Amino acid sequence: MFIHFFYLLRSYGVPVSITEWMVLMEALSQGLAFSSLYGFYCLARAVLVKSETQYDRYDQAFHHCFKGVETSDELAERALKWLENALPPLRISPEERKLFQEWDLDELRQQLEERLKEQKGQHHGGGKWIGTGGTSPFGHSGYHPAGVRLGGQSVNKSAVKVAAERNFKGFRADETIGVRQFEVALRKLRQLSSKNEGPKDELDIDKTIESTADKGGLLELVWSRGRKNTVKLLLIMDSGGSMIPHTRICSQLFSAVNKATHFKDLKFFYFHNCIYEHIFLDPACRLSNSLKTEEFLRNIGPEYKVVIVGDASMAPSELTMVGGAIDWSMSNNEPGIVWLQRIASHFNHITWLNPIPDEYWHWTAGAYTIAIIKDIIPMYELTLEGIDNAIKKLKVKK
Repeated sequence: MFIHFFYLLRSYGVPVSITEWMVLMEALSQGLAFSSLYGFYCLARAVLVKSETQYDRYDQAFHHCFKGVETSDELAERALKWLENALPPLRISPEERKLFQEWDLDELRQQLEERLKEQKGQHHGGGKWIGTGGTSPFGHSGYHPAGVRLGGQSVNKSAVKVAAERNFKGFRADETIGVRQFEVALRKLRQLSSKNEGPKDELDIDKTIESTADKGGLLELVWSRGRKNTVKLLLIMDSGGSMIPHTRICSQLFSAVNKATHFKDLKFFYFHNCIYEHIFLDPACRLSNSLKTEEFLRNIGPEYKVVIVGDASMAPSELTMVGGAIDWSMSNNEPGIVWLQRIASHFNHITWLNPIPDEYWHWTAGAYTIAIIKDIIPMYELTLEGIDNAIKKLKVKK
């Protein structure tokens, strides 16, 4: 039953297992959906979706699967009788009855497009134009038995309309990070400060007592790693050029990380498009305020966890050719790809966060250089989900 929906959920990225699906089938056999499409929507989401970050994907899959569901003649007739008997009584014309029974989403969409072309201003009341009140099929706060609500508050929602509204879009973990979501991202960054690193220099009282008891009273001291800020983080950010559209989000990331207190050491460096003989100390990327990259690699040890932030998009010559640097005041004697390889080899833990969604990496203008760079340095989207995956990668030594 609904096997197409199962595969749709998987295709939209909702990790539904066979076990969960069988639980849903058992729940349906016991009538827990209450013979309602909305009931099925809620039941299936409760059983199949493991995290609120997947709600939006679930809604998209549900809308895709059930958007064409038509009301049966029997159910439509029952609804019409209820409307006719409602208090206060509602007047239902033969035209309205026909619309209710033959509700067609494509037809309504076509009518809406025609109204938008014709309408020149706001409209309140009436039965044709898009507006508020009245009996027009388009707008809100009015009445029509087969209309489309545009804005306002819904009173009687169908399951398909609930899904189509995508009320849980803000909970997605793969959405580009905004101000509201940075606290979540920083909590994930704290995972780097764990008990799995550093020397065992704290006495574990409980385990010492347990181990001593196991040895019949012979004292055995058990040591553990303390929760200390042992992690050293190095953030290297692309600045200017094609990164200008991403300036706001990168500034937010910089500010949030700069305020973090759960790192033993935190350093920031900058580059423009690619790293060459010099790495910069401020976003202006002035040669007068830079450090030779060779010196940078000598002074900063391989124990630093490195996060590079950039769109990895540039002319191929900037990455692969001598003298390919876009800044004419700099003459790179070695291709940028050589420096990226040196940096990747020097540090034990390194990742790249790209503000461009990964679905565009293969056909965007910078697809060629993105493909080369992500083969050198593990690359993830600059999203909550991407940061989570990058942190997991940073916790594993090459």
